[in-house]
Amino acid sequence: MARLTAVTLAAAILALGAMAGAEHEVYYRYVVLGVVTDGQGRPVPGTTVEVIRDRTGFSYRADTDATGLYVAIVRLGDESVGETLTVRARGATGRLTVRFDPANHVDERGTRLDLEGDRAVERPAWFGPTLARWLGSSP
Repeated sequence: MARLTAVTLAAAILALGAMAGAEHEVYYRYVVLGVVTDGQGRPVPGTTVEVIRDRTGFSYRADTDATGLYVAIVRLGDESVGETLTVRARGATGRLTVRFDPANHVDERGTRLDLEGDRAVERPAWFGPTLARWLGSSP
């Protein structure tokens, strides 16, 4: 009995390891990033940003750094194209539609949504450069 339990536990650990490894693949994530600023355009560090999957209600949280930048990694797969996400922080709320090519498993998927005072501004063309800059500065 003890051997069966040990084998079952080992199999469960291996299965969890495989699942966790998949989370790091491009096709299992969608990155929402942006800058949070106050009404005068000054960055707001230490702010919690919440990204909510509208379909499931599940939320992901990220905190802004000293420059007001937040990066939230949402677990979405190929089937999630067209879903909506709600992004909230400091009284500002934005809603965005998930867009990417489900056949592309190479390029990062995501968008940039800036929260400026009480409004949200999506800037998808700024996503790639902002992500590259963040990755270059990440430890």
